[in-house]
Amino acid sequence: MKISSVKIIGFRNFKNAEINLTNKTLIIGANDVGKTNFLYALRVLLDRSLSELAIEPMDGDFYAYKETNEFSITIKFEDVSDIVRAKMRELVSPEGVLFIKYKGTRAPDTGKKEGFIYAGEEDSEEKLTILQGRYYLKVLNMRYIGSNRDLYSYIKREKKYLLQESKENRTEEEKDADVARQNTIQGQLENINNDIRELNYIKKATTGINTELEGLSVHNEDHEIVFEVGSYEPTAFIDGAHLVSQVNGRNLAIGGDGRNNQIFLSLWASKNKIDEGTPTETVFFAIEEPEAHLHPHQQRKLAEYLAESLASQVIITSHSPQIASRFAPSAIVKLGVNNNLETTAASNGCTDVLRTAFIEFGHRLDAISAEVFFSNGVFLVEGQSEVLFYKALANSINIDLDRLNISILMVDGVGFKAYIDILNALDIPWVLRTDSDIFKVPRRDPAEYRCAGIQRAFGLFCHTRKIDIGDPATYQHDQDMVNAVTSLPSLSGLSSSEIPDTLNGTISEFKTLVAQENIYLAKTDLESDILNSPLKDTLEAFISAYSAKENVSDVLKEMQKQKATFMYHFLREHNDNLTQLDGDSICEPLLAMKDIIENNG
Repeated sequence: MKISSVKIIGFRNFKNAEINLTNKTLIIGANDVGKTNFLYALRVLLDRSLSELAIEPMDGDFYAYKETNEFSITIKFEDVSDIVRAKMRELVSPEGVLFIKYKGTRAPDTGKKEGFIYAGEEDSEEKLTILQGRYYLKVLNMRYIGSNRDLYSYIKREKKYLLQESKENRTEEEKDADVARQNTIQGQLENINNDIRELNYIKKATTGINTELEGLSVHNEDHEIVFEVGSYEPTAFIDGAHLVSQVNGRNLAIGGDGRNNQIFLSLWASKNKIDEGTPTETVFFAIEEPEAHLHPHQQRKLAEYLAESLASQVIITSHSPQIASRFAPSAIVKLGVNNNLETTAASNGCTDVLRTAFIEFGHRLDAISAEVFFSNGVFLVEGQSEVLFYKALANSINIDLDRLNISILMVDGVGFKAYIDILNALDIPWVLRTDSDIFKVPRRDPAEYRCAGIQRAFGLFCHTRKIDIGDPATYQHDQDMVNAVTSLPSLSGLSSSEIPDTLNGTISEFKTLVAQENIYLAKTDLESDILNSPLKDTLEAFISAYSAKENVSDVLKEMQKQKATFMYHFLREHNDNLTQLDGDSICEPLLAMKDIIENNG
């Protein structure tokens, strides 16, 4: 049995969202986007630790950004288990589909709030039946663990359960051995307590108390107050056992937030493992931020452990790129906020749209690029030198990348399409910058050149707008763009020095057009564009010192062979000079990304 989808209307920061889930689902998104609210929506209907009083509607439950007096949470279940069928009977469809719905209302005149629960085989008024309470929780429920985890309080609550369960699972031989050992422990406890009372400072500590008591009443003459270290009863003494960590046979107090988090979740998962025998209930699990206080390797391992050890459906929320990079592509739900401040799920959650995009993304999916899943916007660049440069430039022109949640990501070449597809599938805005490469076609006489940069940008523009050049109907609204590219001047018979002048007008017109889709074309490439910017004097002086050569064109070729190394050394010495670029066209992609983020929220 599984939760296949959740529909939330008018609840907290969800105006109208339908979110598909899978068996092991990861919910990701920025802070305050609604991950906890999504889990709480599920808990309202499924968490039996929440009382009937706790789930009654409050003013804060109604949609936050528009006046409304009604909200609803609808959970769709598929492949309903036999035990739930037996409890819910005719409310389950023959195909094994069940809807359970919570509806909250608020009277406009009095403000009176009420909550109602419905169930049925379809999400329609005709097929839903109002329920008297959450009686189904006996066989259908969710166990939830929040982000605030107190190991010691949990152990105190659960120790008795853990010990009792272990007792019940003993063999007869183990029980007999334990009884014999407990008898031995009882004698040892008596000896230990007697020895302790004979310690001089222990005896003297209670002498004054006993003398005063005898003076108060004759009835106290037969009583003596003494110190002891524990119970004479072995069972009571053993029940006082507490967890420690043993290293090389020596006990260490359990400490460290990361270690405590691992122990907490391990105990919780162990307790909540579903009995593989005949089940008495169908249970789902919701876990918030398992990565707390753990280093990257353990973040990945803990998420994997939780997903594998809990046999039923598991929903995990996380801020960790490490965890995101390890989850199945079709199992990720990316929550975000649109221009109207509504929380929505990219591609409606777990769908084939995301799966297909991730397949194309392929080997590129790792912990570094997974950072972008949590971004408000992504700036795509070709290589590491652009990453270094634009991070430094952003700081110099007062664009705070971290405050705006902007990631700068290199595609390590010109393979932008796979990145565009994954970002679109995740509803993450993007801009990109690519070089205006012009390559000489080999073995052509007279010389012939290919405008690779323009063709690349044109291809990305068509990909984004879904234009098929073979089908004029798909580009009728982009005729200017198609004309600009198809009417490129002939580049045969020219020398390389003549090409820029020949293309000057065409490239300028083309850049304006592709910028409509946030595609930014360099004048030439990053190094050449900097060299022809207000940084020219600074750069030429640095080049001369850096390479001990005075011929700038020769050094530029060397720069382009070791782009990232050169850029690193240049920025180390001249980072402060980047303010000279404020207002230059080289800043356009950064400014566009900033504008997108600020307009979105």
